[in-house]
Amino acid sequence: MTIPLRTLGRTGMHVTEVSLGGVTFGGLHGPVPEAEGATAPARALDLGINFIDTSPLYADSEARLGRFFADRGGWPADLYLTTKMGTHPNRRGDYSADGTRWCVENSLHLLGLPAVDCLLVHDPRDQADMDAVLAPGGALDTLEALEGEGKVRSIGLGCRPHSFHRQAIATGRFDLMLTFGDFNLMRQTAAPLIDEAHDAGMGVIASWSIGSGLLAGPDPRTIGRLASHPDLAAGANWWEWARDRAIDLRAVAIQWVLRNSKVGCALVGARNGDEMAENVASALAPIPDAIWAEVEERIASGRGQSTVPGGEAA
Repeated sequence: MTIPLRTLGRTGMHVTEVSLGGVTFGGLHGPVPEAEGATAPARALDLGINFIDTSPLYADSEARLGRFFADRGGWPADLYLTTKMGTHPNRRGDYSADGTRWCVENSLHLLGLPAVDCLLVHDPRDQADMDAVLAPGGALDTLEALEGEGKVRSIGLGCRPHSFHRQAIATGRFDLMLTFGDFNLMRQTAAPLIDEAHDAGMGVIASWSIGSGLLAGPDPRTIGRLASHPDLAAGANWWEWARDRAIDLRAVAIQWVLRNSKVGCALVGARNGDEMAENVASALAPIPDAIWAEVEERIASGRGQSTVPGGEAA
């Protein structure tokens, strides 16, 4: 079955509504042999995915993508890519003109590309960071200069705090918003933000639909790396609900995000090709209408909801 396409706002990019996030195969969540990790983008392309998101923060993700596509003879002309600035381990939190230009040039070198489809300002942590992004001569001005040089085709913001996204929307200068952690089965506080960004003409990318594995299918209480996760109880509640109904929790989690037509793309990470195939199968699996009615009732009544504040509290 073909993965449907959606348009990312005024960028005009028509991307597969479920696409590949580069966190896991890059090794940020734990060691992944490069040969195994390379099967994730390989399978993504085989399945028709045309959009990949990465970042200097995601361990070896950029370099691995660069080597993977170099071995295949270069990047496909119909594949969209986003990467980020502001979170390179050597320039963490540097939103200056020099830091921005250095990070972009470094990413282009690692990726083996003359330009990227979108460059996201990544993870400003406090208001001082966001002020630096927007300051004259700061990251935003520099990204616009790089856009003029043909090295960046569009500009976005990827972070948790909703107030920072609203500042970006108000400028009218950002083309994309990547919201993390606050639009999924366990927490929906980013819903008004998605409306605002979409209505302003921005493309909306939603990440964390399966919650780092909390909603991926297995009982999250059996996954060691999630033992101290603050949303573990909410994830386990949804797992028990799905078990009792013999329903694929991952399918419900991904598709719930995509039921919002203002979301342009749901990013889902994959360690390898098998996980990538499972994600796509879940995204396309049929789900009875009665399940969706029950999901909405559970959310409205507070069942399976996180008690941990998200980006709206920042």
